[in-house]
Amino acid sequence: MAMAVDEVSLGKRLQAARQAAGLTQQELCHRAKLSYSTLTKIERGAIKSPSIFTIQQIASVLGTTLDQLVGSSAPVLKPKKRAKSGVTFVFFDVNGCLVRFFHRAFTKLAEETGATPDIIESTFWHYNDQVCRGKLSLKEFNTLFAKKLHVNSLDWQAYYLAAVDPITEMHKLVEWAADNYAVGLLTNIMPGFLDAMRTRGFIPAVTYSAIIDSSSVGAIKPEAKIYEAAEAAAGRPGKEILLVDDSRANLMPAEHMGWHVLWFDDYNPSESIKRVRSVLEPAD
Repeated sequence: MAMAVDEVSLGKRLQAARQAAGLTQQELCHRAKLSYSTLTKIERGAIKSPSIFTIQQIASVLGTTLDQLVGSSAPVLKPKKRAKSGVTFVFFDVNGCLVRFFHRAFTKLAEETGATPDIIESTFWHYNDQVCRGKLSLKEFNTLFAKKLHVNSLDWQAYYLAAVDPITEMHKLVEWAADNYAVGLLTNIMPGFLDAMRTRGFIPAVTYSAIIDSSSVGAIKPEAKIYEAAEAAAGRPGKEILLVDDSRANLMPAEHMGWHVLWFDDYNPSESIKRVRSVLEPAD
């Protein structure tokens, strides 16, 4: 999803925010998982309509918001309504909320490699958190995974994308929520996966006020750092934020910060969606 912005002004604001954070271009590229040429072109205003996912990724690393980076030429990101519950901002998890989980990929790997399911799953979960934190690159993960399964190479992203199943009902809910409130994504995910999912239509095509990608932030749920980054990016107090997530362990730290939280059951999405809508019932 591209953004209609004043590229020159965006570049100047981005450069100022980077310098205020005390980061060199190379350091920002490393933390935001961007190529050096992409960042320099954005700072020069040489990229027309940059990806909103890219700008949000940079904003998350710099501890600022998408709205602050893009300025007045950005799409309107302020909430149109306040819920009776006080909520004005909704964060949605991705795996288990917007798409059904990817366990089918493990089965496919077992079929194609001959490795046993226990070896595949234990190896995956052994390294998953490191990749989602951005401490281990996807290339390194693929190499380690392939070695453990005794195959020459492996492309986990391809297996993942072939296995995930978008939850259509949730996409409709996100679209409705975005029409009435500010919305964002808060997800433990590997580098580059969000852009790949957006390209394939797995992520609802709405304007996100904040996208908190664990691999960019350097922390995963349920670690405090990722919720702090999310609250800063939302630009709202915790009492105005709702988190919808399929893991109760990930909801509790948000609840302790004063957020509203709702557990999402992907086996019964209709019931979960009713509960989300009840919390988001407009005050007026």
